[in-house]
Amino acid sequence: MTVRVVLGVSGGIAAYKACELLRRFTESGHDVTVVPTAAALEFVGAPTWAALSGKPVSSEVWHDVHAVPHVQIGQHADVVVVAPATADMLAKAAHGLADDLLTNTLLTARCPVVFAPAMHTEMWEHPATQANVATLRQRGAVVIEPAEGRLTGADTGKGRLPDPAEIFELVRGVLDRGADASLDLAGRSVVVSAGGTREYLDPVRFIGNRSSGLQGYALARAAASRGARVTLVSANVSLPDPAGVGVVRVETTAQLRDAVVSAAAGADAVVMAAAPADFRPTAVSEAKIKKADDGSAPAIELEQNPDILAEISHHRARPGAVVVGFAAETGDATGSVLDLGRAKLARKGCDLLVVNDVSGGAVFGSSDNEAVVLAADGASVEVPRGSKTALAHVIWDEVSRRFAD
Repeated sequence: MTVRVVLGVSGGIAAYKACELLRRFTESGHDVTVVPTAAALEFVGAPTWAALSGKPVSSEVWHDVHAVPHVQIGQHADVVVVAPATADMLAKAAHGLADDLLTNTLLTARCPVVFAPAMHTEMWEHPATQANVATLRQRGAVVIEPAEGRLTGADTGKGRLPDPAEIFELVRGVLDRGADASLDLAGRSVVVSAGGTREYLDPVRFIGNRSSGLQGYALARAAASRGARVTLVSANVSLPDPAGVGVVRVETTAQLRDAVVSAAAGADAVVMAAAPADFRPTAVSEAKIKKADDGSAPAIELEQNPDILAEISHHRARPGAVVVGFAAETGDATGSVLDLGRAKLARKGCDLLVVNDVSGGAVFGSSDNEAVVLAADGASVEVPRGSKTALAHVIWDEVSRRFAD
């Protein structure tokens, strides 16, 4: 089935980045109609949009009037994406103005609508813009948080258009959910940890693990697509920032603990998808440890790292917050993967535990995953092998149900 995407482009310098977003939609087989504003055409001309989409482009309601484009485009869309969405466009959408083809399309669309704002920091932070964003979110639109970084000129701050590839992934998540694409996390603040921590032996060597961060990033992206305010605590991950997500970067388990505990103080849910190192050296050499001439290896004394999951589960800063842990197990003489998972769930005190069988290195670095989600109340959900995004949405489904409780 062909997915009909309307790509609205408003008049900001980031309009040129929407060309990359358009390319990703078309190369994925989607039928894309580009609806730019007149101001957007000052930045990127109509021939560019027509060539990339394979369709004629206009910003006027008077073009092809017999086809009633100001009604038909929105009515037949499966998703409308406005990228970039300027402060002016957000204001018009929030107040129901309809003075061009794009604003008319927004009023007639009955499908999911995603806004990817881009503007200067002061404009984004202005109370009027924030009120408009709140209004749109209340009505069910997904308004992505802008990224931080270099803006027009020498300015730097929050207001940069998120990476087009990440906007595409977020929109794909909205489309994949179909009729279930509700904003059930709207108004919720969530924390997700991702990646693997490093414990340094000296300036160049460390103890670490194989976690890629892919599952944690999928969880953050999925939460943002469902309307949540997301803080992603990222440990040594080389992936682009998910669209609409605030990222805090850490290296060690101690840094991960501090960042998670700080963010959890105002969170409705914390999902610990990161793989913290269980042990760290009792001492870190200030200089690189040299090889011994006699071939002997240095003795390294280790101590346990703090148990972050147990701490935030047993000492919840926010009453009613949902805590989710992960268990990468292989099974041993003491029990099966699920036996060890159930024991860990009871020991840690979290509400949900996502159990992965990682025998033979499965899961690490893969785009797919399979798991069993165990609940403290005894329930369990088996998630067959599929994308890590699909697993992420199952996890958020379970979290959302516990909010309802």
